Amino acid sequence: MTPELIPFDADNLLSWQGLANAFLEDHAKPKAEIGDTFLYRGEDTMLTRSAWIDGLGIAVKTANIMPGNPGRGEPMIHGAVNLYDDTTGLLEAIVDFHLVTKWKTAGDSALGARLLARPDSKVVLIVGAGTVGRNLRMAFEAMFPSAHFLIWNRSPEGAAKFADEFDKTDAVASLEEGFAQADIITSATMTTDPLIKGEWLRPGQHLDLIGAYRPDMREADDTALTRARLFMDSRDTVLDHIGEFKDPLSRGVISRDDVVGDLYDHKDGVFKRAPEDITLYKNGGGAHLDLMTSRYILNAWRNR
Repeated sequence: MTPELIPFDADNLLSWQGLANAFLEDHAKPKAEIGDTFLYRGEDTMLTRSAWIDGLGIAVKTANIMPGNPGRGEPMIHGAVNLYDDTTGLLEAIVDFHLVTKWKTAGDSALGARLLARPDSKVVLIVGAGTVGRNLRMAFEAMFPSAHFLIWNRSPEGAAKFADEFDKTDAVASLEEGFAQADIITSATMTTDPLIKGEWLRPGQHLDLIGAYRPDMREADDTALTRARLFMDSRDTVLDHIGEFKDPLSRGVISRDDVVGDLYDHKDGVFKRAPEDITLYKNGGGAHLDLMTSRYILNAWRNR
């Protein structure tokens, strides 16, 4: 069998609501087996993320991160996702790396908001005006079509440019000002020191955290975690690996019992909220979500 080659322009076959539905269906399947491997050469990194879900298949996502590439006129990250048949192990598809990453990352957070944010949310604040922020803008509009959007960025010029690209979107000068107006906050920054202060949160808000992916990275402070009801995509890929939770857990600020649930618990009905609740969702983006996203993309490609 010749594997399918799925390019980035398969993008127009996909929908954010469709991916969210696929995530929920796939989390009802047996829990994923996952594993990550890192190889290094100076500043260069090769990362492979692998997942196997019984009944869904196997995915191996490779990311080659070369910090010197921009100086050579190349993007910093290249890679691909190999998707294998669950029964035979045959290679079914090679999926564009950036296509999978775009939909997996923003789709994960959009699903968290669909499950946890107030349905009548009217204002969404995006923190970080990079590529992920632009993907979040599209994903959250699909979940909250009548919402107005705010953008905050460390560089005001970056926020202004972002706002010019989208309708119903305004830049805010200060992060605290954005929190004061927002019903939903989604943050995708590369900060290692928390820039989100829990004292800014008010009853009824939903906070989505994406940026931190290493043990030394955090976007929100301890107060934010202690004031909110805590959710995440996967305990296995977040609690002992990402600073957002690993750090406060190690200091006794929170306990594992403070985590209300992850997406594997959705079927048990734990994703509920009272109108006054502050909810926090950590997007850890594990390899199992790469597999679920790749399978969703392949199905859409075959049905085009």
